[in-house]
Amino acid sequence: MSVDVASCAPLVREALTAEQATDLSRVLKAVADPARLRLLSLVAAHEGGEACVCDLTEPLGLSQPTVSHHLKVLVDAGLLTREKRGVWAWFRLVPGALDALAAVLSSAGTAGGSRTDRSSSC
Repeated sequence: MSVDVASCAPLVREALTAEQATDLSRVLKAVADPARLRLLSLVAAHEGGEACVCDLTEPLGLSQPTVSHHLKVLVDAGLLTREKRGVWAWFRLVPGALDALAAVLSSAGTAGGSRTDRSSSC
């Protein structure tokens, strides 16, 4: 299940509903793991902005099944995409996903900002 944080209002602009908090917590849990943070960084910094799972196991020092599990969590959170090529899976960042997460957590633009848009959800 992919979580769309792009549609969330910043936390400081309006209170989250229970459903929004649950959805947002899935993404935050996904990035709360050091190995997953490193995977996001490794994929983003890799040549062409995409990386094969075969290129990610050695830098992390984890087994291929463990790396694949962490990558699945990031895909399910809507932060990475997965494309199967032959026997290997290739991953890349979902365009704008990290920016959307940062925007939800941002307090920028709240001074005097509008609180009228209550239609957003995570």
